[in-house]
Amino acid sequence: MDAQTRPWSQRELAALKAAAGALPDHGLRPLDTSVLEDAREGGDAEALASAAQELALDLARTALLGEASARMRSGWHIADPDAEIDIAAWLARARAGGGLTSFLDALWPDHPDYGALQKAFVQETDPQRRATLARNMERWRWLPHRMEPDYILVNTAAFTAHLWRKGAQVGLWPVIVGKVSTPSPTFRAEVRGVILNPWWNIPQSIVRENNGRFPASRGYVRTGGRWRQKPGPNNALGQMKLDMPNPYSVYMHDTPGKALFEREVRAFSHGCIRTGDALGFAATLLEGAATQAQIDAVLASRRETRLALGKALPVYITYFTAGRAQDGGGVELYPDIYGRDARMAAAVASSEGAMQETECALSG
Repeated sequence: MDAQTRPWSQRELAALKAAAGALPDHGLRPLDTSVLEDAREGGDAEALASAAQELALDLARTALLGEASARMRSGWHIADPDAEIDIAAWLARARAGGGLTSFLDALWPDHPDYGALQKAFVQETDPQRRATLARNMERWRWLPHRMEPDYILVNTAAFTAHLWRKGAQVGLWPVIVGKVSTPSPTFRAEVRGVILNPWWNIPQSIVRENNGRFPASRGYVRTGGRWRQKPGPNNALGQMKLDMPNPYSVYMHDTPGKALFEREVRAFSHGCIRTGDALGFAATLLEGAATQAQIDAVLASRRETRLALGKALPVYITYFTAGRAQDGGGVELYPDIYGRDARMAAAVASSEGAMQETECALSG
């Protein structure tokens, strides 16, 4: 007997119906469980097993991957590895071991930020705040439902960078992100090292913006047909840049413009992530790979030097307009600086309008 037709116990069916009924508590549309009752009333055990199997798979796909359309995900460039999970095989293993409930519970993002959002969503009564919480729970479903134990998560809407180690947040740094005209993209990369005293290879867009005019007094030189800036106190990258190759040429780095960190809304860059206390951040990342004395010696040399991390560290550049409050009390809402919530809402409204038109056409 294969997993598709294996009989479902009453306990399993009850757990499945309860999980499907709880989807609205996660900001999702409910799934139709009437197919289970129809199959049961028909007395066809095989049809009931098939219906339960399909409902469980639909539930799992929704919880793991979300229900957003490609238009709603516009601008989100982080591939979700959960899409590669063989959900049917996972479900079969869980049922064979009597662990259906554990399987259903394990589908949701296992992150305290998601948990805080979901708890707040259930308690919230204001429609607009509920919509914001639902959008951000959906964004968490676009990330791995089990994040790596060690990673950096930058939230451009909150202007913060969070360092996680062994599944716990161990540090928080303020950041400056892209202007509205040059927004920081969402993507995943890997930090392989820290570059101290970096040269700045000036992007062509900035060269055009400045009409190719850069004063030599501030360390600018033209070599190999392109403009660069020498390491030093005026360098736009400051004293540190993370080695994190990515197709967007967006990096986390230091900045000589420290005063901007005093602003509440910090959208000033061309897309890169300027990091507050950048040298402290770098030293934290290099723990176990380089000593503070080694770091200080390199900085004093004024020569560009790359210090490798012990192992590559994932970094996620994200956009969440609601998240867990850092004081541990509830959630915080952040400005929709790039209008991505608004576009997401417009996509939902357009989709619902199209569905209504289809329903009218079918019924007419």
